[in-house]
Amino acid sequence: MAKVNETYEAVVVFSSKLGEEAVAALTAKFDDMIKANAQEVTVNDWGKRKLAYEINYETEGNYVLWNFTAEPAFPAELERVLGITDGVLRFLITIK
Repeated sequence: MAKVNETYEAVVVFSSKLGEEAVAALTAKFDDMIKANAQEVTVNDWGKRKLAYEINYETEGNYVLWNFTAEPAFPAELERVLGITDGVLRFLITIK
């Protein structure tokens, strides 16, 4: 029996070296991907924040938070795409 939809939370930290336009383009790309595969999507752009520790010699990153409801297979695909996208410093997808 297939598992029902779950509610997920995804936090993505984009490189601050990209610039605002590139971060906006990446945010739109992932927003479109999430909206195409999930329901009840909300996005919260936290903006540029100081990192707790350096990542790739960077001390700041642009944080974006998504909340969505999807089938269990979609977060694995989202993680795969986030992992191979240039400009993504870190990401975390959890079940709420």
